[in-house]
Amino acid sequence: MKFLITAGPTREPIDPVRFISSRSSGKMGYAIARAALAAGHEVLLVSGPVCLPAPENAEMIHATTGDEMFDAVQSRIAEVDALVMAAAVADFKPAKFSAAKIKKTSGPASIELAPTRDILSSLIFPKKKPLVIGFAAETESLAANAAKKLREKKCDLIIGNDVSRMDTGLESDDNEVLLCFQGGETRLLGREKKELLAKKLVKIFEQLKEKR
Repeated sequence: MKFLITAGPTREPIDPVRFISSRSSGKMGYAIARAALAAGHEVLLVSGPVCLPAPENAEMIHATTGDEMFDAVQSRIAEVDALVMAAAVADFKPAKFSAAKIKKTSGPASIELAPTRDILSSLIFPKKKPLVIGFAAETESLAANAAKKLREKKCDLIIGNDVSRMDTGLESDDNEVLLCFQGGETRLLGREKKELLAKKLVKIFEQLKEKR
């Protein structure tokens, strides 16, 4: 199989030195990339700004903004068998970008925001659609919100994780995820190192692909 995996945060610029982003470290997406490579698959990794070494033998595309990440995914989607959207794309961006640094003394009391492009909803898939796996980072009602995203994004699988916790998820080496499948099945993968969790996830992706 050939995987296209997105990982890490995106950055939406306010001015030349400031941006809107998230706490995503990219560790989960990079762990999935390494696990897929170790299982003998090809990997195209579209990465936001992270402080992680590139997985050996992965093809890398670097993206900063959500629009750049969308363009990278759209340009390569037709050649892959599985799309894993593990990146934490910013939901909002400044409505206006200031070409000059905004001074503290003269800066606005508020910044007007606009929604960013929803990558999954905006993609134009090829006739032979790849397996589509999305992630849902939630702070409440994890199962309900993940199930809703599964329906709305028309994914084959949604991987939900509770990002309100400080011991797992964002920036942590550990994770605990809830898998939501088409048909209503759910499965909890308990807390463990992201590297070990990624190996289990890749096996599940392989099984889903075989069933299609």
